[in-house]
Amino acid sequence: MLKSIEGNFDHPEVSNLLKKHFIELRAASPIESVHVLDIPGLMVSSIKFWSLWENENLLGCGALKFLDKNHGEFKSIRVHDDYRGKGYGKRIVNHLIDNAKILRIKRLSIETGAGNFFAPARKLFESCGFKPCPPFAYYKEDINSLYLTKLL
Repeated sequence: MLKSIEGNFDHPEVSNLLKKHFIELRAASPIESVHVLDIPGLMVSSIKFWSLWENENLLGCGALKFLDKNHGEFKSIRVHDDYRGKGYGKRIVNHLIDNAKILRIKRLSIETGAGNFFAPARKLFESCGFKPCPPFAYYKEDINSLYLTKLL
């Protein structure tokens, strides 16, 4: 059974997963193209963060940032290494979509990398109905970034 916990940044497994995520994404893109948030960046009031668990096993995490009352952005979606390639990414994205609907978000967007490292993420988001779009919010055209959006 899938269980989600909101905002448990102090759990050692959650903080370790986020730190690994931060380190890997910073290494995968030039610094001017890195948009990953660290833990304090995820703790701001405009962001809701969840970790997802099956029994006592951390499956992954994800966050929803409110850009305005109708538009949200996904941040820090990460599947634990032990569960990659097993469909858990889609479960995390669907959990975030379900919560966005509850929160009356009408559009979801995401920025992800354009390089090979990010190919699995792009495939996941496209399988969940996200389509390419122009840069949104504070983002600018960037050869290292791809922008996706989905109407709910």
